[in-house]
Amino acid sequence: MDKSEVKYKKKITIYRNRYLFVFDIILIAVAYITGIFFMTGFAGSEQTVVSAVPAAAISVFVFIISMCVSDVYRTLWIYSGTVNYLRIACFGMIAAVVSVIINAFVFPDVPVKLNAFACIMSLTEIIVLRMSVRGIYNLRKIKNNSHGIKKRLLIVGAGDAANMVFKDIANNKRLNYDIVGFIDDDKKKQKTNVNGIEVLGTRYAIPDICKSYHIEEILIAIPSAGLKSIREIIEICNNTECKIKILPSMDKIIDYENMHNNIRNVEIEDLLARDPIVLDNTGISKYIKNKTVLVTGGGGSIGSELCRQIMRYSPEKLIILDIYENNAYELQMELNKKYPDNMPEVVIASVRDADRLDDIFSKYKPYLVFHAAAHKHVPLMEESPGEAVKNNVFGTLNVVKCADKHKVKRFVMISTDKAVNPTNIMGATKRMCEMIVQCMARNSGTEFAAVRFGNVLGSNGSVIPLFKKQIDEGGPVTVTHKDITRFFMTIPEASQLVLQAASYAKGGEIFVLDMGEPVKIYDLAVNLIRLSGYRPNVDIEIKICGLRPGEKLYEEILMNEEGLNKTNHNKIFVGKPINIDTDKLNTMLDMLEKAVATNDNDVIKDAVAKAVPTYRKDIPMQEVI
Repeated sequence: MDKSEVKYKKKITIYRNRYLFVFDIILIAVAYITGIFFMTGFAGSEQTVVSAVPAAAISVFVFIISMCVSDVYRTLWIYSGTVNYLRIACFGMIAAVVSVIINAFVFPDVPVKLNAFACIMSLTEIIVLRMSVRGIYNLRKIKNNSHGIKKRLLIVGAGDAANMVFKDIANNKRLNYDIVGFIDDDKKKQKTNVNGIEVLGTRYAIPDICKSYHIEEILIAIPSAGLKSIREIIEICNNTECKIKILPSMDKIIDYENMHNNIRNVEIEDLLARDPIVLDNTGISKYIKNKTVLVTGGGGSIGSELCRQIMRYSPEKLIILDIYENNAYELQMELNKKYPDNMPEVVIASVRDADRLDDIFSKYKPYLVFHAAAHKHVPLMEESPGEAVKNNVFGTLNVVKCADKHKVKRFVMISTDKAVNPTNIMGATKRMCEMIVQCMARNSGTEFAAVRFGNVLGSNGSVIPLFKKQIDEGGPVTVTHKDITRFFMTIPEASQLVLQAASYAKGGEIFVLDMGEPVKIYDLAVNLIRLSGYRPNVDIEIKICGLRPGEKLYEEILMNEEGLNKTNHNKIFVGKPINIDTDKLNTMLDMLEKAVATNDNDVIKDAVAKAVPTYRKDIPMQEVI
């Protein structure tokens, strides 16, 4: 806002307050007249009034000067707060004392009691007048809001954040809510009032309160609460038919003055969220800072988040390699804006193109490579196994060979829990990639490693976006099996742990991320429908459609022969390296190359089964566990 605009706004405020200026003069005069009647009665009051007129004039003069000095007439009283009233009270008391002293010396005929009474009453009237201005404004605002049907809102939390939200909602006519009550677990707050609204009970009373008070929406306004507590509250709220909204944690609140801007719908991530990842930033920075880092599949879900995390550690240059230009371009624009002094470079290329990769590695000479490029969609890869082999297996082989040839210090491949005892082509090809990485680690100066984890929330092709779309369309929400379970992790969490695991790599390891407890997909669908404000199998149907080709009920994270050891991080484990015979691996790769050339899906799947002994193909779906 420029100076002229500020000046203009002050001018407008003074213009509006001219009425208050006139009223202040009248109120001080009225205070003297009222004081006279109180102190002398009606008898002889005319003579007293005449003698008190000069004293009243002095008081008017002193009060008006005091109000001007305190900027009272520059205040927009419809938005006034405690600070404004304290200011006017302080300067008003000073004016009262000065008035009484002056009048005592100049007009000794006027009783000091009368002067004191009139000054105190004048100050009271001036404050009440301004409170009335704000009160009338708020009443008009409520009247304007009453044209629409207000949603009955229950606020969980009765602390500072909830109080700020309450005031924001009360002052914002666009937020058409009727705040029915507060919820708080603090026993001292039970049955007390917050801004005139009662604290109705603890979290455990939420279902009954919602039913009794016909609540339509619940707002969880406890940004300082831990993830476990928030999950418990959400689960309790899910037993109601209310739509649930939430204030994010304190570190994610972006606008403290307008708290309603931070309110968002509760997402499934809030139910699955775990405690924040604690990273060894020094260890990660040591191998990224001032180094050239290349990320294949850099425009994808995991690849793009890896790039965001990597940029926090000030690499010399980040190379984003991807075949799909749109995602890579959007990521480049995002990072260019955030890091204008260290803008990443985007290279459009396919990992299948060995010559192109060789040119890229020769030009940029990366110190560190994260290999995230892959085909990951299970059912689609069952229909096109040749593409899975060409992109996942031979694409990985191309990048691995370039890393070895150009003396990359460290190479980290993103793997999946579907590589463990795979029942689908996607998982089997990723297991083949792990074998390539482990084999190369024994024969190269480059430190090759892989990081294995399960599903990531919100990634391209994941179940959450599909469910949300189905809910938006009115259902049904399709679940392949009522007992199917999966491990879930957020994209930032997975990416951070990948960086941490990479700092531990020495060569040949398969790092396994702690994915927490497996989640039933059916329960996920139920919760997502409830969080969207609908009733499962009443408003939105959940339809069981049967397991898809290559899909199994339960994912695993470790092969029997691998074993599992701890690392310095409690969420990262490492499987011991397995000796992969180089000659045997090369024979398997030659076999796969010939099989892919036939374009026969059955021949390709048979070849993959020979190359990956743990691959269980053509198992009836009901036997896949």
